[in-house]
Amino acid sequence: MIKSFFCFIRLIYLQRDLILSMAKREVKTQYVGSLLGFVWTFIQPMVMIFVFWVVFSVGFRVQPMKDVPFVVWLTAGMAIWFVFADIVNGSAMVVVANAPLIKKTIFHSQILPIIKIVSCLITHSVFLLVLIGLILFQSMPFSFYYIQFFYYLLYMTILALGLGWAVSALNVFIRDIGQIVSVVMQVGFWATPIFWDINMMPPKVKMILKLNPMFYVVQGYRESFIYFVPFWRGDLYFALYYWAVALTVFVFGALIFKKLKPQFADVL
Repeated sequence: MIKSFFCFIRLIYLQRDLILSMAKREVKTQYVGSLLGFVWTFIQPMVMIFVFWVVFSVGFRVQPMKDVPFVVWLTAGMAIWFVFADIVNGSAMVVVANAPLIKKTIFHSQILPIIKIVSCLITHSVFLLVLIGLILFQSMPFSFYYIQFFYYLLYMTILALGLGWAVSALNVFIRDIGQIVSVVMQVGFWATPIFWDINMMPPKVKMILKLNPMFYVVQGYRESFIYFVPFWRGDLYFALYYWAVALTVFVFGALIFKKLKPQFADVL
């Protein structure tokens, strides 16, 4: 089983050029026929952030979070959550959406969720540029701690890929999976401290909420772009827990996909 698992993963490395080219094509097809094209990747996050800023900072007059402008604090959390949600939601449909490719050709379908990840990361890079622009616009300090986000992005990618493999394979046999994933992502959005500060919760509730793996990533992005806290300064036991969860999801997701993959052509 271990040898088979590593062969499954090795195929991904061998298909890296195909993954990159298909990811680029997916990004391009999102804007086919539009006049502004790739510019929409900048417009969408900027409009979203502007709306949230008007609602919370102007409308509800939310105070700065620890002397940090609320719009920056919010954007740092939203940036990583939205790429995670896009990957998992999009992965649920990738196998079904590529049914002709899977049924009529010899195609390594395990790369489909990875293609989704790469295309989402391209869009995420735009969101990060908007975040850094906001930080500089608010006259906040620039720091080399920014590059620390790669650590948290790697963690999120491993977690999201495991989930993507699992839900994409299961959705072939249970078409309700896509809807279930969408609902779970909505619940997860509000259960993760993106709009609110976890320190406002009682200690017992806070401990439960910290079990959410995405808390680690959202908090990590804020520590990288705002508070400049090195990732090794956190709670070691919680860090081990988060990585154990991510790696477990990754392995089980790969095994689920590998187990169900031979039956895709028959069901599709």
